[in-house]
Amino acid sequence: MKPVEEIKYPIQKEMERFEEKFKDSMLSKVPLLNRITYYIVRRKGKQMRPMFVFLIAKMVSDGGFDQRTYRGASIVELIHTASLVHDDIVDDSNRRRGFFSINALWKNKIAVLVGDFLFAKGLLLSIDNEDFDLLKLISIAVREISEGELLQIEKARKLDITEDVYYEIIRQKTATLIAACCSIGAASVGANQETIQQMRKFGQYIGMAFQIKDDLFDYSDEKIGKPTGIDIKEQKMTLPLIYTLNQCAPNERAWLINSIKKHNKNRKRVKEVIALVKQSGGIEYAIGKMHDYKNKALTILSDYQESEYKSSLVKMIDYVVERKI
Repeated sequence: MKPVEEIKYPIQKEMERFEEKFKDSMLSKVPLLNRITYYIVRRKGKQMRPMFVFLIAKMVSDGGFDQRTYRGASIVELIHTASLVHDDIVDDSNRRRGFFSINALWKNKIAVLVGDFLFAKGLLLSIDNEDFDLLKLISIAVREISEGELLQIEKARKLDITEDVYYEIIRQKTATLIAACCSIGAASVGANQETIQQMRKFGQYIGMAFQIKDDLFDYSDEKIGKPTGIDIKEQKMTLPLIYTLNQCAPNERAWLINSIKKHNKNRKRVKEVIALVKQSGGIEYAIGKMHDYKNKALTILSDYQESEYKSSLVKMIDYVVERKI
């Protein structure tokens, strides 16, 4: 059994039901929209975020939940999908998970409107059912995702990013949505505020580890579905690079900054930057920080009784830091 299938096993039936509910949540009276949302459903990813919602809900409620949890999972997936559609426009990306992106097939104008439609559907799903607590949790995530993206763009222009600013960017850009999944899972089954906040923190730690792992792929020698050095080409300041800039000699630092600012499209120069980061211990440092976040997440889980849902969450944490793509 593949790792993702193992993680999903205790909630297999719920995930199958969710797929039907998620399709229904995207329905529109506009045929063009229905064609596009059908395309989105067909190219779905691993659906890790709904899995977090269900596993957390089951763990904190000893195995039970109702329609509110399904709605919570649909809200999260609608907002996540909307953010991906908009991301592809911002990044001018033509591919997503091996398929053509929405903007590549239907152009930017339609892609923007589809993203807006999905955002609205997600928010209305919670409002129509008076799930105002879930609405608040997901709205915080939407605000933080936007702030994180803008902060990253601002810092990329100056290349003056510190390690603390990097953590703030990835907390907002990536970790906040996984934190929302986990807190929504707990809130959907009526957990108390302490548990909801604890699950939010749990999701945040996993999200931080997830993004650091993503950053490490930029320095990987393995074929992972995206070319290495892509973050350097896009002037994204990731943890291995930040560590190297802080550790290296002034002349090397000047060379690195010059390479990223003016020679980031030069393949040979990008390879030399990657080699310097590896030589300076940037990879080992980032791996260490990733495992710190993994251990913080595991510490939170240790407060809960053993169950198949908790076991799947432990496997999920392992998968996040060990995945090959």
